[in-house]
Amino acid sequence: MNKLISEQLVDYLERRDTKYVFGLCGHTVIAMLDALNKSKKLQYISVRHEQIASTAADGYARATGKASVVLCHLGPGLTNATTGVAGAALDSIPMVVIAGDVPSYYYGKHPHQEVNMHADADQYKIYQPFVKRAFRVDIPQLFPDILDRAFRLAESGKPGPVLISVPMDMFSRELDTSYFDRTMRGTLITNKPSIDEEAAKKIAKMLVEAKNPVIHVGGGVILANASEELKELVDFYNIPVSRTLMGQGALSDKHPLMMGMTGFWGTNFINEKTANADVVMGLGTRFAEADSSSWYKGVTFNPEKTRFIQIDIDPTEIGRNYPIEVGAVADLKLALQEILKEIKALKPEGEGFKNPALIEEIKKYKEEFKKSNEAIENDSRFPMTPQRILKDVREVFPEDGIICTDVGWNKNGIGQQFDITKPGTIMHPGGLATMGFGSAALLGVKLAKPDKKVITLIGDGGFGTNPSVLATAKEYNIPVVWVVMNNYAFGTIAGLEGAHYHHNFGTVFKIDSKPYNPEWSEVAKAYGIKAKKVQSADEFKEIFKEAIESNEPYLIDVPMENIPVPTDGIWNINDIYTPKENIKDGVLMYGEATRSVHVATK
Repeated sequence: MNKLISEQLVDYLERRDTKYVFGLCGHTVIAMLDALNKSKKLQYISVRHEQIASTAADGYARATGKASVVLCHLGPGLTNATTGVAGAALDSIPMVVIAGDVPSYYYGKHPHQEVNMHADADQYKIYQPFVKRAFRVDIPQLFPDILDRAFRLAESGKPGPVLISVPMDMFSRELDTSYFDRTMRGTLITNKPSIDEEAAKKIAKMLVEAKNPVIHVGGGVILANASEELKELVDFYNIPVSRTLMGQGALSDKHPLMMGMTGFWGTNFINEKTANADVVMGLGTRFAEADSSSWYKGVTFNPEKTRFIQIDIDPTEIGRNYPIEVGAVADLKLALQEILKEIKALKPEGEGFKNPALIEEIKKYKEEFKKSNEAIENDSRFPMTPQRILKDVREVFPEDGIICTDVGWNKNGIGQQFDITKPGTIMHPGGLATMGFGSAALLGVKLAKPDKKVITLIGDGGFGTNPSVLATAKEYNIPVVWVVMNNYAFGTIAGLEGAHYHHNFGTVFKIDSKPYNPEWSEVAKAYGIKAKKVQSADEFKEIFKEAIESNEPYLIDVPMENIPVPTDGIWNINDIYTPKENIKDGVLMYGEATRSVHVATK
């Protein structure tokens, strides 16, 4: 029996229990839109810019743990979606992008919007640097096989996006349904590897014998759904924990052994604990620059003092930035189970790593850190302080609600001083750190988790990149809340520029030297979205409460001071712009005596 490929593709997605396809139309995908229109199970979410489609799909995949689906046109459709797809790639988010292509029989003849600067019909290669695989369907009979491979590849190993470029004539061709039969058999799940017994025993022995061990967790713990296993290990053996920005929520920020975020936006207390650890076990982390203080020796980590263990699902990350004594490629959920089993074999009495003084020290540090913020958190000045905004949000927003951050205070400040207690309730744009992530990602998150409150905390610069997210929320009645933290600037960059060059050229929004921005609440209303602009610090909390209880799309415009995120950390960018005497060829040359001098002169 013959059937249109477009219709068989819809059947395939339905069998995979795909609920949504995020996309934007174009002449190459009209046949696919026709097939989607006939579906009773799939909902097509049409957006006004392809970056919104790929970013909303990113949010959906983060919330479900399953590959999301993006449908886009060739040429500008493909390139517009690029940023969202690349962001998903760098944060290890599974996604399948189905892109229309030029007709297969017109390759190289300059059909409308063909990209062939270096080869005929090679537009799909635009994605090769960041997707796990870029397929092009040249033979109709291979389409089912490519689909199966694409989804399996997106979700297995280190998750990430996969591209399938489909010449538009392929959607309209008929294919015998027997070719899709094999996709109906077998499992859709690919089992991931655990750690081998010998490695687990060695790791357990290192942790048990260590005098100052630290577990350093990254976003891989959350992606592996390994938070319970992490907590069980930490509780049994009482090992202190540090985290990356992306690792926030892997273990509750209120856990007595969770110290907090390391690196540039970390604090001296946390960085010194990790720098002086004799064993650091890195779980699902790349030991990336911001989390590792630009790898300056002894600031956050010190390979001269520390023996490193690194466990990651991606073999290319093992030993990338620090010498590793034990490296393991494994699923973190399974690996932590094996390590705990071996620790229990070594310590059957369950005594654990006894250090009540350290637990008390962590508690005291947290109390003092919170106390140091009390005055500015409770300050009623207006425009509001970002600290006051975060405090009011935390007091009202449910702990199981989901927050999508963006870039700036809403990301770095939350990572540093906003307690997240449940895994999967905070979603940061990590690797690519894209402005506009939060305003679109929350659409996908809410579709995936309709029973949860979903908000974004986003700067005015980030929100201004793609305000047409409002149209999508209105069209599909997606009840989310945008909290626009409005400082009339690309605030973080304005702060960096001001600190190093004493001006803010190109970073603030103004007309004739006066602050300028669209009235975002009025813009939202023009889209049919309920919105309010905050007029005083004391009214924000009530407006925010009204917004999250409204069960409809709602935008809040919150005038905010441009205050830098407070940090004790060190970042190489500061030393590039304002070179210090103790920096030589990108290497920090100092001992403990000069550390305070360097920090003080930042």
